[in-house]
Amino acid sequence: MLNQNLSQKLLQKLSPQQIQLMKLLQIPTAQLDQRIKEEIEVNPALEAATEDEEEFAQVEESEAGPTEDIQEPNDEFEPEVSEPEINKDDDLDMTEFYDESDEGVAEYKTKDPNEFADPDDEGKTIPVAVSSTFHEYLEEQVGMLPVSDREKAITMHLIGSIDDDGYLRRDLDAIIDDLAFSQNIMTDEKELAYLLSLIQGFEPAGVGARTLEECLLLQLRRKDDPTMHTDNAIRIIEKQFDAFAKKHYEKLEKSLGLDAHDLKMAVGEIISLNPKPGGSFSGGLGADQFIIPDYIITNNNGELILTLNSANAPELRISNTFRDMISDYKKAKIKSKSQKEAIMFIKQKIESAKWFIDAIQQRQNTMIVTMQTIMELQYEYLVSGDETKLRPMILKDVAEKTGLDISTISRVANSKYVQTEFGTLLLKSFFSESLTNDEGEEVSTREVKKILSDLIGMEDKNDPLSDQKLTEYLMEKGYNIARRTVAKYREQLNLPVARLRKEL
Repeated sequence: MLNQNLSQKLLQKLSPQQIQLMKLLQIPTAQLDQRIKEEIEVNPALEAATEDEEEFAQVEESEAGPTEDIQEPNDEFEPEVSEPEINKDDDLDMTEFYDESDEGVAEYKTKDPNEFADPDDEGKTIPVAVSSTFHEYLEEQVGMLPVSDREKAITMHLIGSIDDDGYLRRDLDAIIDDLAFSQNIMTDEKELAYLLSLIQGFEPAGVGARTLEECLLLQLRRKDDPTMHTDNAIRIIEKQFDAFAKKHYEKLEKSLGLDAHDLKMAVGEIISLNPKPGGSFSGGLGADQFIIPDYIITNNNGELILTLNSANAPELRISNTFRDMISDYKKAKIKSKSQKEAIMFIKQKIESAKWFIDAIQQRQNTMIVTMQTIMELQYEYLVSGDETKLRPMILKDVAEKTGLDISTISRVANSKYVQTEFGTLLLKSFFSESLTNDEGEEVSTREVKKILSDLIGMEDKNDPLSDQKLTEYLMEKGYNIARRTVAKYREQLNLPVARLRKEL
C-alpha cells in the first residue's frame, strides 16, 4: 500500500564551488598550470593575463549580493551538483555581469595574488633536456648488427619486450606467439636465443638478462681486465648465489676454498656491478623527475620568511570578448530569442569562470595559512635542520590552530613540497606521531628514527647490531620502546636485518 507523508530533513551537501576547491587543494604546483590550461580550454570566458597587456576593466561582482563564499569541504557529505535553472521567457538583468558606469575592479582582483610569491621567481619554465630514451639507445645499436631484415624485425621486437631495468622478463615462447600473430613472423626458441645473445652484447653491459644472476655474469664476463678475483666472483654467482645473497660468508669460504681476503675481493667485484643496467641510462629524463617546490622558506637571522611559488598565484580574468558581448546585448533595442540563448550561455560561462578564479584565490590563502601554522609548530627544526628537533605533529594539531577541517589540511599536505636551507622536503615529512621518553616529554617518532639510523650508520659492519641491541641502546638514551617497535622503525627506514648488513 502506497502512502504519502511530509518529513523534514536537515542535510548538508557540497556545492559545485566546494567540489572545485577540494580538487584544486590536492593539486601540487607542478600540475596546477596544466589544470588551469584545461579549465581555459573548456571555458572560453576565462583567460590568463599576460604581462605585456594593458590593464582593463574587469567584470563586476553581482549587485544583488556578494558572491557566496566557498565553504570548507567536508567529506562526510556526498556532493550534489545541479545546473542553474534558466527561464528563457524572462528578460535578463545584465547589471549582474556588467555595469558600464562602474569602472571598479572585481573583488578577486583587489587581492594581490603575488603577496606571498617569491620575488626572484619570474615564472620561467624549467628547461628539459631532449635526449633519446633507453629503448631508442638500444635500437640505434641494432643497425651495427650483421642481420637480415627479418632478423632485425625480431631483434626490435625483443628490445621492445625489455623493461626499463634492462631485463627481458617475458618467456621466449610468449614472444614467439606475439611475433606470429602481430607480425606474421615464424621463429623458434633457438633463433630467439641467438638474437638475444647479440642484444646482450649491447651497451650498457648486462642488458637483456633474464635473471639477476645472468645480469651479473654478463657484466663480469665483459670486464676489460679480468683478474683472479673476477674468476672467483663468477664462481660465486654460478655455484653459490643463494649463499652470497644471504651473506653466508663462512659457507662460501668452505665450499669454494677461498680465504677471507680472496672472498672479500671477489665480493667487492660483485658489489661494484649494476643490478639494473637500464636504470643507469642517463637519457630520457622525464619532467616528473623534477621537484617543483610549492613553498620557499628562508631564514633571516632566525626569522623564517615564507614565500609561495608564483605558479600558485596565476593571473586569471574574465574574457574581455565576453564582456563586450554583454555590452552589445545591453545596448541592442531588439533582442531575439537566439541572442537570449547566447547570453544565457555567456552567463553560465562567466559564473563558472568567477567560481574558478575565487577557488584559485582561496586555494592560495588556505595553503599560506596552513604552512604558516606548520612553521610555527616546527620552528626549531626549520631553523636548525636537526631532525631531533622535529616536534610531534598530526593533522589535528594544524587543523585546530587554523580552524580548518582535518580533510582540508590533508589535501594541502598531499604531494606538496617546501624548499628550505636544508633541502626540498615533502610536506608530509613534517607530520609524525609522538611517544613519551623517561622524562615524561613527548618526542617525535622521527627523532627516534634519526637516532636509530645514526646507530646503524656507526655500527661495526663486521658485527652489526641486532634489533635487541638497538633496543637496549635506545633505552639507555631514554626512549622506552619495545623491540618489535624498533624492528618496525628499521623497516620503515628500509634498513635490512643485522645479518644482511654484515660486511667483510
